Amino acid sequence: MTQLDALKRHSLIVADTGDLEAIRRYQPHDATTNPSLILKAFGLDSQQHLIDATLAKLKAEISDPQARVEKAVDRLSVTIGTEIAGMIPGRVSTEVPARLSFDTEASIRKAHDLIADYDRHGIGPERVLIKLASTWEGIRAAERLERDGIQCNLTLLFSDAQAQACFDAGVFLVSPFVGRVTDWYKQQTGRDYTPDIDPGVRFVRGVCERVEKGGFETVVMGASFRNTGQVLALAGCNRLTISPALLEELAAGDGEVSRQIHDGKSSGQRPALMTESDFRWGHNEDPMATDKLAEGIRRFAADQDELERQIAERLAG
Repeated sequence: MTQLDALKRHSLIVADTGDLEAIRRYQPHDATTNPSLILKAFGLDSQQHLIDATLAKLKAEISDPQARVEKAVDRLSVTIGTEIAGMIPGRVSTEVPARLSFDTEASIRKAHDLIADYDRHGIGPERVLIKLASTWEGIRAAERLERDGIQCNLTLLFSDAQAQACFDAGVFLVSPFVGRVTDWYKQQTGRDYTPDIDPGVRFVRGVCERVEKGGFETVVMGASFRNTGQVLALAGCNRLTISPALLEELAAGDGEVSRQIHDGKSSGQRPALMTESDFRWGHNEDPMATDKLAEGIRRFAADQDELERQIAERLAG
């Protein structure tokens, strides 16, 4: 048995990619994308027929060049997401642009637009998760979207304050990051970490424990892995979103995988609902989380800017 097959006994596997060939090869349950991954998919030969058809249709529908570019990212995300949805049994996560991370109302409008686009492709909301950054404004948007029947994946999650606010809001899924947390601590300390003491692994284990102790329904999905040791150290986490390179390593490795995280909801008393000031203070008190959230939003926004630039060039050609 491969390590990937063994891991699937403990956690649902999510492909962290927009590469259709990788999804076909590794047969994950779900898939998740973001602006960086859509940008990578834009350059893959296997995606060009989808991209060309999407942009040609858009060019025929919209005459204004700037409006075309703004709509093209959504269309491409949904087009690739629709292809992915046809290859997996579960859900595909599609991200609201990072530049909307501090605008609740705009995030909600964009989420409804994406769901409407998926519906036109025959993909219902039960097959889609809307990804939002775990800012206070993103969490508030998710709270309202969940009430509207649109389930959400809260990403760029680095602090206990972010996690607790997401649980309070009743979001469907959170994506606490492993690798980026560890990156920060390695830069600060100059140390390397084994999986058992890895700061990113310990952070995600703590998020899982918080869910269990409070009896929350939110699903935890470990994300942003740097190596297979981090992945295997979180076996038993409900979902794990893994890049194609690490999926390949796991598929090539043999051996049993032991469960590291055990389910078990507690009926213990939940903490008081987090206020906005509690959230902002708690998050601010964690310098790693403050740095990595801001950096993550900037990086996703920069990749979206680059994707829009490349789309504009192709539409003009």
